[in-house]
Amino acid sequence: DENAIWPVRTFVYAWFAEHALPPSQEEIARHFNLTEAEAGEALTLLHEKHALFLEPGTVNVRLANPFSAIPTPYVVETRNRRYWANCAWDSFGIVAALQESDASIHSLCTYSGDPLDLSVTSGQVQHTTAVVHFLVPFRHWYDDLVFT
Repeated sequence: DENAIWPVRTFVYAWFAEHALPPSQEEIARHFNLTEAEAGEALTLLHEKHALFLEPGTVNVRLANPFSAIPTPYVVETRNRRYWANCAWDSFGIVAALQESDASIHSLCTYSGDPLDLSVTSGQVQHTTAVVHFLVPFRHWYDDLVFT
């Protein structure tokens, strides 16, 4: 049942927010009283609908925008936790998704390789001249989501 997948998506996001990593197929199955195969089917359907992204050939969640399950150069610190974002834009998305007003974002300038540290205080990015540049137009992001 396609309607049954959306609570799984909500659970994945809530788990990411709480643990800074996605739930496993087993954790999803346990939470929803499903078999592991049913949990995997739900994750596969969510992947096909671009509601999250699985590691190729698996049912392991690689990303649920803006959260990444694997280390990236985009680190957000808030709630006494470290989250990986998929890109610079998603760094701010994590702050927004968690409804945080204060956070630190650490990355590297892709042009120079220099460290880039940003601070969000009271919901405002503090004193920076940094800019975000998207090399790939939005309509092509899913052509190669990992690269994008």
